[in-house]
Amino acid sequence: MDRRSFLTKAAIGGAAATTLATPALAQSMPKVTWRLTSSFPKSLDTIYGGAEVLSKMVSEASDGNFQIQVFAAAEIVPGLQAADATAAGTVEACHTVGYYYWGKDPAWALGAAVPFGLSARGMNAWQYHGGGIDLYNEFLATQGLIGFPGGNTGAQMGGWFRKEINTVADLSGLKMRVGGFAGKVMEKLGLVPQQVAGGDIYPALEKGTLDATEWVGPYDDEKLGFYKVAPYYYYPGWWEGGPTVHFMFNKAAYEGLPKAYQALLRTACQAEDADMLQKYDYKNPLALKSLVANGAQLRPFSQEILEACFNAAQEVYAEMTATNPGFKKIYDSMVAFRADHYLWTQVAEYNYDTFMMIQQRNGKI
Repeated sequence: MDRRSFLTKAAIGGAAATTLATPALAQSMPKVTWRLTSSFPKSLDTIYGGAEVLSKMVSEASDGNFQIQVFAAAEIVPGLQAADATAAGTVEACHTVGYYYWGKDPAWALGAAVPFGLSARGMNAWQYHGGGIDLYNEFLATQGLIGFPGGNTGAQMGGWFRKEINTVADLSGLKMRVGGFAGKVMEKLGLVPQQVAGGDIYPALEKGTLDATEWVGPYDDEKLGFYKVAPYYYYPGWWEGGPTVHFMFNKAAYEGLPKAYQALLRTACQAEDADMLQKYDYKNPLALKSLVANGAQLRPFSQEILEACFNAAQEVYAEMTATNPGFKKIYDSMVAFRADHYLWTQVAEYNYDTFMMIQQRNGKI
């Protein structure tokens, strides 16, 4: 074969290889446009903003080929119907919290937060390395969904009260905006849980229709001005020690994506999971100082109240695990890890933090 013939054939072969490679690349990164409905209003930039962060990451990583359009609560469906709309295929995705749907089945709450469950770090450890994500997705599959952690607020506050709460007896007859598991537990102590939309809480507190409310934590709470009408700010929010926000996807839509896009979504979800907690850890201290400067009265729940709530929660869990095998399977896994998690955290982490807090109280830091 002469040199000219060889070069000509090599050029043709190279062109053919290039031609063959282009469709393969196009097939792996097709044009896809999804809609995502959030359970949160745009005013809550840390939580609602998490979906925007995911959308931006996915778009940039796919060179603009995979687009996720984000809609705030009520723009497509009300916030508490986000998972239902995703399961039905009205939208392909949602950003929500599993415990919003616990009334349909308490197993919904276990991927998010339950009373006296895990801290944010504990939730992440159990979910990513203790099988929590897989167990939760076994349940979500029965709902036509697949989900991945997509944010965490860290331990929440116990809420705003119009009067001081010093004993268990002070809870009796108290009308508090609190839902889900916490409401069921506190009912056992005489509290009257109320379901009130976010925008209606302040006037209800002002008029005395509500005696108390829980929301999230200092950064989000400050925006709603509760300290003006319910100045006693209690901690901790034992019903949400480490609440996980989820990205949930229509299972058929997710499985219809190229494997590269599926992997991209999982990676972006985990990145946002970490990012949201980091934002709250940065913003909450500043907001708490501002709230106290404006009259908020910080109060810890008494040990008597915490013990009574803990015991009431165990009664609720006993009732649920006895009647709901799906709930029991996930719950048993979580509590088994919880025992080891708190055994470990009280050794190094707790002692280090405690020492540093003592130094702070002594004015050394």
